[in-house]
Amino acid sequence: MSEKIRVGILGYGNLGRGVEASVGQQSDMELVGVFTRRSPETVDTLGENTKVLHIDEAESYQDKIDVMILCGGSATDLPEQTPEFAKLFNTVDSYDTHALIPEFYESVDKSAEPAGKTAIISVGWDPGLFSINRVLSEAFLPKGETYTFWGKGLSQGHSDAVRRVEGVKYGVQYTIPSETAIERVRNGENPELETSEKHVRECYIVPEEGADKQEIEKAIVTMPNYFEPYDTTVHFITEEEMKRDHGDMPHGGFVIRSGETGEGHNQIIEFSLKLSSNPGFTSSVLTAYARAAHRMNKRGQVGAKTVYDVAPADVSPQSNAAIRKGLL
Repeated sequence: MSEKIRVGILGYGNLGRGVEASVGQQSDMELVGVFTRRSPETVDTLGENTKVLHIDEAESYQDKIDVMILCGGSATDLPEQTPEFAKLFNTVDSYDTHALIPEFYESVDKSAEPAGKTAIISVGWDPGLFSINRVLSEAFLPKGETYTFWGKGLSQGHSDAVRRVEGVKYGVQYTIPSETAIERVRNGENPELETSEKHVRECYIVPEEGADKQEIEKAIVTMPNYFEPYDTTVHFITEEEMKRDHGDMPHGGFVIRSGETGEGHNQIIEFSLKLSSNPGFTSSVLTAYARAAHRMNKRGQVGAKTVYDVAPADVSPQSNAAIRKGLL
């Protein structure tokens, strides 16, 4: 049996915790440790024996870790951390600011390529699995339209926005795809849809004692960029209902390609995900791509990479012969 892939985790929030659990499922991996900016003794990990170290100690582990999975946020953490750590380790991250991915890729490539490291960026489900399906379906059906719908899912950014409204004690927001829009696409109508036509928004709010509910609702539904362009519904609930019904982070969505073959036949390609835990699933994808980063690096495929550069066989724990026999 070959030696196990030695994995490190940088950052220990919901994503880092999910990666720790996912690595535990892999027969060909072992967790070396979790690296954090916090005081290590304050971090409570899932595993009793999981080693927790300060981020400043990471550099001394270069020869002890095959792949470092970066679990920070896209806003401020990853733009700094991925280029920095790609000089030291093979890395995988979940950078998801779509509009800035090209420049993020360039900054990471400048660090990883000279260091002989492999850095797979923007791994997850969108960007990630949805990205792969968009490329494949557009290649198969070059004449047509591609539609991406997100949800039903809890949006962390929009939830933060409603919590900032005066009088809100607790709040969450769900992005819900429009059933009407989805059916039009599935029916092959190829409609031109504005973003606001593809999704509706539902907010669940626990108000502060004595707060004006009408003012809270007005502030939310008229909020520019976040809610004003959308069909938004605000529900007021109790603190007990919030804890009972809205503690998880479900998400998911669809990528649908509607297009014609060369003979003029209309075809629909659809890929969908229904996730009970957004960070739990994303961490599972990150862990699988850590395997690919290790294998590609051993073959000399260095520099920044995306999911487009990774063969499915490199993500699988099985041998090529096994997947040809069992899955092809």
